[in-house]
Amino acid sequence: MPIKRVLVGCMAAVALLMFGCGGSTEPKKAETTPPAAPIDPATLGGISGAVQFQGLKPVLKPLSMDATPACARMHSGPVYSEEAVLNKNGTLKNVFVWIKAGLPAREWPTPAASVKLDQRGCIYSPHVLGIMVNQTMEISNSDDTNHNIHPLPRVNREWNESQPPKGDVKVKSFAREEMPPILFKCNVHPWMRAWVGVVSHPFFAVTGDDGAFVLKEVPAGDYTPEAWHEKFGTMELKVKVEAKQIAPAEFTFKG
Repeated sequence: MPIKRVLVGCMAAVALLMFGCGGSTEPKKAETTPPAAPIDPATLGGISGAVQFQGLKPVLKPLSMDATPACARMHSGPVYSEEAVLNKNGTLKNVFVWIKAGLPAREWPTPAASVKLDQRGCIYSPHVLGIMVNQTMEISNSDDTNHNIHPLPRVNREWNESQPPKGDVKVKSFAREEMPPILFKCNVHPWMRAWVGVVSHPFFAVTGDDGAFVLKEVPAGDYTPEAWHEKFGTMELKVKVEAKQIAPAEFTFKG
């Protein structure tokens, strides 16, 4: 038998065996990442502190709502900008504090509860807030006037939508971590501004009327917490968290 015919026959036999088994035609199944193992509660600690301010007291600027009488009528007196609110105890309000570096590489569960952002009196409330990646945000319009919601992200998808007076709640989310926070504005009322920090883990907080913050259930380790303020910028610290201990962290911005 000629050698060429033998070779052709062998190749045909191999092809039949391959297709008969079906191994080469079956698509490979996508590999799934197993869920992260629970962290031992006995190894958890926390970080707490306050954001202090040194320097001349910031002067709050009055907002002009004269162009929209419907907004002005919602207030009995002047309304001031929230870009630099100094508390009575010398601390700063509306500072976003989060763990910037040091956390173990793992998937942190997304909270089932939604974060809420309202438009009330032609003002975004709250002025600064935090949300986890893929966590839902419910945006409401409690006013009797139309608003326009326009976030300006750098890595997430930008969108721009109107919301009628007391209209349906808009449900949104962000697919990627984004810090510094995303600026939210209203194209109808230019004084309306809010900031939304998007983080891939749950260790963040926003300072209130006492300037304090607490980051709970942080695994023991060495971390870099960061404080962000829309006017005074950012500041970092080095903190060591030990099991069942609360590590202190004091930030001081200078005006």
